[in-house]
Amino acid sequence: MKLVKKTLRNKIILLTTLGMTSLSAFALKDDTNQPINIVSDNQSLDMENSVVTFTDNVVITQGSILIKASKVIITRPPENSGKKETVEAFGSPVTFHQKLDDGKPVDGKANKVHYDLGAEFLTLTGAAELKQLDSKINGDRITYDVKKQQLKANGSSKSRVKTVLIPNQLNSNKKK
Repeated sequence: MKLVKKTLRNKIILLTTLGMTSLSAFALKDDTNQPINIVSDNQSLDMENSVVTFTDNVVITQGSILIKASKVIITRPPENSGKKETVEAFGSPVTFHQKLDDGKPVDGKANKVHYDLGAEFLTLTGAAELKQLDSKINGDRITYDVKKQQLKANGSSKSRVKTVLIPNQLNSNKKK
């Protein structure tokens, strides 16, 4: 019985830690050192499949990062599989906000956000938007390769990618 309780406790600690480390994709230098707080109306834990689900009014904060979603699912792959955790957030839309190291805000939204921690790859789908000050990019799907720092935006059969750049904001960014 003690072994079962210890194993259960270890899995809960592991899944909670998993949730905290997975958000580092959105974070910059100082934010990654801040505590992660997850508040939701409901939470469920499937220990057999290593899945923790937060539902209804999910709010995640870490430093300057603020993420709001209807549902967040954090999945840990089987041990020794060589894979890392994934985070999926759903909403109408999922929103996130963060202040960058230069003090400028970045805001984003999409109906679904998927982050693969192993590949360090972020995908926003369904009315996706990234915005910094008045400059923004909209598309059906926006992907961001964290390692390569490469962003791609795709339209759909119903809409094209739209980018708005504000020249004086770009110039003030170059001076810094």
